[in-house]
Amino acid sequence: ANAEADTFFCFVELLSGFRDHFCQQLDNSNVGIRSTITRLSQLLKEHDEELWRHLEVTTKVNPQFYAFRWITLLLTQEFNFADSLHIWDTLLSDPEGPLETLLRVCCAMLILIRRRLLAGDFTSNLKLLQHYPSANISHLLYVANKLRTQAIG
Repeated sequence: ANAEADTFFCFVELLSGFRDHFCQQLDNSNVGIRSTITRLSQLLKEHDEELWRHLEVTTKVNPQFYAFRWITLLLTQEFNFADSLHIWDTLLSDPEGPLETLLRVCCAMLILIRRRLLAGDFTSNLKLLQHYPSANISHLLYVANKLRTQAIG
């Protein structure tokens, strides 16, 4: 009976944690989009320094070139509707909050295509990251969750 209201509530909850990414005055603050992208970069460095170094130092693929869209559009452009819903369900149900989960999912996306990224140059890596390949979403979310346990343990 209240499905529409419940759905709207969940949607508002999901987006409320990301609203600061859309305020230009906050871009350079610790809650703005640049800070969030930097956190993704640091997460990748923590979990796969070789891949981080290849992307950001060797090939100079700045995370803003791909992560801005990933984060601001909550991965809806990278995955089909059903997969996006699965990801969003995970974002909404994680007790750490949707942003932390989103960052782990984005990091896992990079790790899952690690081999291709390490073999690529600036152009091929940028194209790959801006047109993310098909992925098994359950496996992606499993890898993202493993990043949490690796950070704890």
